[in-house]
Amino acid sequence: MGWWQLNADTLARSRFVISPLAETFACLKLLHAGHGSHPGEHAWLGGHLPGYRARLAADPVTARLVRAGLGREWIADFLTPAPRPGESFAEEVARVRAAGPGAARAQLRLSLAGPLPAELDRDDLPERAAGLLEWVWQETVRPYWERRRRVLEADVLARTARVSRDGWAGVLDSLRPGGTRWLGDNRFQINLHEYPPREISGAELVFVPVTAQRTGWVSWEEGRRYAVVYPCTGVLAGDGGRAVPAGLGALLGAARAGVLVLLGSPMSTSQLTAVTGQGLGSVGRHLRVLREAGLVERQRAGRSVLYTRTAAGDVLVEAGQGRRDPAGLASGHDDY
Repeated sequence: MGWWQLNADTLARSRFVISPLAETFACLKLLHAGHGSHPGEHAWLGGHLPGYRARLAADPVTARLVRAGLGREWIADFLTPAPRPGESFAEEVARVRAAGPGAARAQLRLSLAGPLPAELDRDDLPERAAGLLEWVWQETVRPYWERRRRVLEADVLARTARVSRDGWAGVLDSLRPGGTRWLGDNRFQINLHEYPPREISGAELVFVPVTAQRTGWVSWEEGRRYAVVYPCTGVLAGDGGRAVPAGLGALLGAARAGVLVLLGSPMSTSQLTAVTGQGLGSVGRHLRVLREAGLVERQRAGRSVLYTRTAAGDVLVEAGQGRRDPAGLASGHDDY
């Protein structure tokens, strides 16, 4: 397994970062794979996969670059610069474009685990990669970015809240279940590959959510900044299928109870509308009633207003879940 060695100060200074480029690269990986993990991704692919394939069919060199850069177990480093807080997409993609041609070719050899194909032995690879990422951003991500950004902000807020509840070990274990894990002794497992450990104490460590659900990677600026990109929870993860306990539905009404159940993790009004299929006005009324009853509260995250259950709301949902299990064997609610 691959793991990083870090001291307590590095973990304490770590932060969550939302990156338009990381979201774009995750979408590039999804387009390259050609299949999604839930209906939302299937619908998105249906709308954009034909255009992506046509784009690469018209540019076979870039098509070969994508296949080589994604590799099997290693992504060419110049394609995924470590996100920096507050950078715009234009600033991030400029770092892809600024990669040295020689370094790009060397990194492609690493991702291929073999020699570089003759058609990729050229100096314009960073420019081609940046151009493709710009196309993916403009055509397939930017039209949905405001909604996706709200989903990512909700994930960050939920995980930040979990730090206070479960500590950093609980958060690190939940980023990519089965992949990331706190091993103890200042060791953080980042994946299951047999890579040499890295000492990152003193560097900046950032965690970056993306909406694509079958993706994740790590990137770094050696000795300065290290990033773990992970799939977020929320709307695009198909989080809307949680059952409403019958007793809770009878007490609050099924629709309102459904909103309360979903708010184990912070969500915005627009997210709740998308998940539940209810109208914006209906969701707003449910939230107002639940707030007045002291069952949910709201807080601001960037430009979004996110709602989450209060302790009283948790008790009510847990009581309803327990009611469904007369033997008292109902499992506890897990936000992740």
